[in-house]
Amino acid sequence: MDFVRRRISTRYTGWLFCALIAAPPLLAQHLPTPAQRAAIDRDNARHFGDDPANGGPMAKNLSPALRPKDIQAAMRKVADWELARAQPYFDSIWTSAVLYVGLVKASGTLKDPKYSDAVQAYGERVGWAERSRVPGADDQAVGQSYLDLYFKKKDPRMIAPTREALDRVMAGPDEVDGKIPWWWCDALFMAPPVWVRMTAATGDHKYVTYMNREFQKTSNLLWDPSEHLYFRDATYLNRKEANGQPMFWSRGNGWVMAGIARVLEYLPENDPRRPFYVEQFKEMAAKVRSIQGKDGLWRSGLLDPQAYVLPENSGSALFTFAMAWGVNHGILDRRVYRPVIAKAWKGLVSHIYADGRLGCIQQTGAAPAFYRPTASYDYGIGAFLMAGSEIDRMSQKKP
Repeated sequence: MDFVRRRISTRYTGWLFCALIAAPPLLAQHLPTPAQRAAIDRDNARHFGDDPANGGPMAKNLSPALRPKDIQAAMRKVADWELARAQPYFDSIWTSAVLYVGLVKASGTLKDPKYSDAVQAYGERVGWAERSRVPGADDQAVGQSYLDLYFKKKDPRMIAPTREALDRVMAGPDEVDGKIPWWWCDALFMAPPVWVRMTAATGDHKYVTYMNREFQKTSNLLWDPSEHLYFRDATYLNRKEANGQPMFWSRGNGWVMAGIARVLEYLPENDPRRPFYVEQFKEMAAKVRSIQGKDGLWRSGLLDPQAYVLPENSGSALFTFAMAWGVNHGILDRRVYRPVIAKAWKGLVSHIYADGRLGCIQQTGAAPAFYRPTASYDYGIGAFLMAGSEIDRMSQKKP
């Protein structure tokens, strides 16, 4: 019996040694729970992305240097890979909508219309319509890219259905089942940029008025003024991480920071609520900077990084985009934040595979979770392209 045990032990040790060599990042990360695995499988079946057991070799020909040619090479590699696999499954759901924002930005940065042309072709195919007749925040998100394309093309067809949908939202009840419209922090990326862009496109201030009112409600509910972060929704106000710290989700806070940046892009300079957004943006940026990982990235659970070995690249990319945008627009101090952004970009580029896959993107959800290092989903690619676009702009400005 002892001989058998030694044989089994030796064989097991050999398997483990081979596995460590073959996939050290996967074994370093906690595996998804059965519930998380089920969510991953649902996302994969809906063509949001996938998480193969083996993603192949990592890219060897990319540089994290903050030079336009290097930034653009990383963006193009990821954008081309994502467009080829995602375009057949384009949808009006929020996951696609975030990708569209990144693709439109990528066209401007890379001076290649094929990315924005793909988004425009989808808009034409669905008649520039929202996903539902009276859309909630997630279904409003696709309107961001419709409006961004409108500003370039000036074709009123591109925004007419979105405007009608927003008017129907305003005509409806302010709360449904006792919940404010934007009751979860992700909504602050999905919806507010649409409303502020609609005012910019039409000159009608009612859209910004609505946005300001509803954003404040969400902030009152979910903003933690001591931690300078957002809870995901009201059910998380008292939830704790394993280390006893409050549970603040990386991607959720990335949505908020990036959403504020997207609002400030078109919010009038004289809007009385502008200082509120600027101050909250600065407070979040300072907090995020203070908890940046050694690899330049952020973990799924922001205040318990030891519990999440792998970085989470959708939240990390959203933070990076927001901080680079803040530097480019004079809201954040370039001397303070450029090193943070450079470190974050280096971390993001290190997770690009040879074929263009960007890994370490958490599946859809509402809280910190575990995933394979190969996990790649469309909204995370959109966030990466947004980050690259702003970093490219930053790299071309003199210190």
